[in-house]
Amino acid sequence: MSAVTSEPRAAAAGDIETPSGKWRADENFPVGSWLIRRDLRVHVHAFYRFARNADDIADNPVLTRDEKIRRLDHMAAVLDGAPGDDSPAAAAMRQSLLATGVTAQHCHDVLRAFRQDAEQQRYRDWDELMAYCRYSAAPVGRQLLDLHGESRAVWPASDALCAALQVLNHLQDCAVDYHRLDRVYLPLVDLAAAGIGIETLAAPAACAGLRRVFDILLDRTAALVATAKGLAPGVAAWGLRCECAVIVKLAERLLARLRSGDPLARRVALRKRDFLAAVAMGVVRGARG
Repeated sequence: MSAVTSEPRAAAAGDIETPSGKWRADENFPVGSWLIRRDLRVHVHAFYRFARNADDIADNPVLTRDEKIRRLDHMAAVLDGAPGDDSPAAAAMRQSLLATGVTAQHCHDVLRAFRQDAEQQRYRDWDELMAYCRYSAAPVGRQLLDLHGESRAVWPASDALCAALQVLNHLQDCAVDYHRLDRVYLPLVDLAAAGIGIETLAAPAACAGLRRVFDILLDRTAALVATAKGLAPGVAAWGLRCECAVIVKLAERLLARLRSGDPLARRVALRKRDFLAAVAMGVVRGARG
């Protein structure tokens, strides 16, 4: 996620899916890259579009809470077979599920997370944030693994990777989420322990207390990435194994950039050389199994 690409708007009458104006242009991690088996890429892209459009509903500052919930509920109904001319991403996802035989549960799980985004603005502690990631992040990895017919024995490592990516994204966008949506994913108990409140996110640069909170969260995220290193060796499909290894490397690099960067002063992002190095190292590691 990165720069705003469009102004938020309420959808026209009859539309369910609507752009939020949130970041689409520069995603941190590859989605359905050339490493994924060619015949499965269309299904990976269908899931990404479904999740992205549902996320846009939850992140649209123009829509009320009740309207967001209504639209997300409608996407769920289309997913389960209701007419979907007004929700093309959900209708396409339904066709993808029918074609692949993958369970709809992962899609319903991400919708649950986006309903939570529409209703909940704060997270008390790390455990509550990880419970959110179980529905906002873990289903993405599980969908890819099920699409490839992989063993569910690798789900814990996949869940750890997806949660790590989610937290890294929260740290990247902590200032924008606060300013634009009044949403704070930084655990309140960690902020309180550092002697600061959420209002510090409005400053032009991170204070010492907020820097300590960032570092605590990065330490916890590093532990998730360490668990995620067990994912690629457990994946049978060569392309997916390489992609998993690449994403772990990218997570390590973004984590390192956030260690030294200040996301309040400017968005901390991966650079081209990060992607090139991660692809090279990840493909080598994936090829070795």
